[in-house]
Amino acid sequence: MIQNVCIFASSCNFLEQSYYDAAEELGKLIAQENMNMVYGGSCLGLMWACAKQVREHGKRLIGIMPEKLKEMDVFSEYCDEFYVTPCMRSRKAKMDELSDALIALPGGFGTLEELSEMIVQKQLGYNKKAIVILNTNGFYDDLLEFFENIIRQKFANKKAQNLYFIAKTPQEAILYLKNYTPDDLAIKKEDIYAR
Repeated sequence: MIQNVCIFASSCNFLEQSYYDAAEELGKLIAQENMNMVYGGSCLGLMWACAKQVREHGKRLIGIMPEKLKEMDVFSEYCDEFYVTPCMRSRKAKMDELSDALIALPGGFGTLEELSEMIVQKQLGYNKKAIVILNTNGFYDDLLEFFENIIRQKFANKKAQNLYFIAKTPQEAILYLKNYTPDDLAIKKEDIYAR
């Protein structure tokens, strides 16, 4: 059962409104499904648009932020739990530790790096968490095509396509989490290296 959903997302306040609308809808749905939100602890961007709805609909916010960002005063005072980490790497580890599943909303280089690491963690069997890519407005189309190219040219096994789910809407993302069953099979060498 999924209790804590980790959200990776942009901290930018200057995006098209439709991105904020989707983030807000996702936050509302997370709360309605009785889930809490683990996130980067920011009071900005899509992160906060989603987090604010989770909080307003009665569920818990768990923020994790590295010291340098905390010093920039971009953290939310509304987190029920708030952790300060020495660096970005330890931040990701704490987010991973405290969450049962993750959803990547549109974001920049930080979101991409977080998403990529979690896909690799799952690929190698370090976790069995649901990984959802919320492709609002087709934001991730080019990245997903690149993922397909990685597989097509055999830089990754074709089974890698099963590591993540692509959702077009917040509703699809939540429905996937509700129905997600972790794969209990052990990871074999052939799952990673075979053609």
